[in-house]
Amino acid sequence: MFRFLHAADLHLDSPLRGLAQYEGAPIEELRGATRAALRELVTQAIELQVDFLVIAGDLYDGDWPDRHTGLFFAEQMARLNREKIPVYCVSGNHDAQNKMTKNLRPGENVTMFPVERAQTVTLEELKVAIHGRGFAQASTKEDLSLSYPDPIPGYFNLGLLHTSADGRPGHDNYAPCSVEALQNFGYDYWALGHIHQREILSENPWIVFSGNLQGRHARELGPKGATLVTVAEGRVNSVKEIVVDQVRWCQLDINIEKIEDEDQFLTRVKELLNREHQSAGDRLLVFRLKTVGRGPLHSVLVSDTERLSDELQNVALQSSGRAWFEKLKIKSRTPPQALSQQESHTLSELISGMRKLIESESSLEALGMELFSDLNQKNIPQPWR
Repeated sequence: MFRFLHAADLHLDSPLRGLAQYEGAPIEELRGATRAALRELVTQAIELQVDFLVIAGDLYDGDWPDRHTGLFFAEQMARLNREKIPVYCVSGNHDAQNKMTKNLRPGENVTMFPVERAQTVTLEELKVAIHGRGFAQASTKEDLSLSYPDPIPGYFNLGLLHTSADGRPGHDNYAPCSVEALQNFGYDYWALGHIHQREILSENPWIVFSGNLQGRHARELGPKGATLVTVAEGRVNSVKEIVVDQVRWCQLDINIEKIEDEDQFLTRVKELLNREHQSAGDRLLVFRLKTVGRGPLHSVLVSDTERLSDELQNVALQSSGRAWFEKLKIKSRTPPQALSQQESHTLSELISGMRKLIESESSLEALGMELFSDLNQKNIPQPWR
């Protein structure tokens, strides 16, 4: 039996776009979140005593502004090397060969797969064959999986691939491939990267997007991490999510239909926020609030959104854990205006008359003759002539 970790989309030192405009935002903690998530991944790999780690692309977010990004990655890989844990990586679209002008030699325990062709690395003691190929160009449209070799008989065959697979909304269609084709390849496990939401595409064989290690903005919600795979007698025995994110993004949706006033609204926010804290633990919780539904409270909410945002930030400060309010999105509406008694009576008569007209063929014919008799008087050609 052996175990390995499958990770992807580290996006080390990913820039924080737009957050600096929010006064009081925990910029430094957010900026360091991708590093903290990788540090936690390495810590868990050591504690779990995994046999190896695979990373399915996008180690970086692009070219480094300086070498500190690469040095941090090297430092974490050295921690694994001291525990004799090898690491196998492919480059993705964000760290494609043509985008990186800076580089460091990988540590002695780190294998970077080539970009010109697929390569196979075997771990003889474990009887494992890892097949992989990285991105040479960021906008790779080629189906890289077509160049992967046949499985090696008697080995656990693992495909390491950065791909959009059959395509996902919100992600560039890079290195697309067919899930059905991957299923028919004969490999035992496909470790995929590029899609930031964890997803299991198949269990026979296992084809898995592990998602990214750390949510980077309000569209990357919920727990983030890697996948722990246990193999026994040459077959996948278990697949388990390992959470390593250090900052948790969430969205609170509140239906205002039955909320009578602002105090009740803020109480509801507190309840939802405390519930999120229970699952987030001691992580920093960054939340966006969206109002939905119809209710008279809508007019109160839109009357002074700046003051309301301050109240929501205060709720964050007073919550049961560490939290920061990011944005308010008001998608609720006022209730429809009630019709007066006279308007209701008139509308009821109109609907009743139309219904009778539709149900009576003779009435429709009479109405048509009346209309077209007026047209005849004005010498306007009739439509059926």
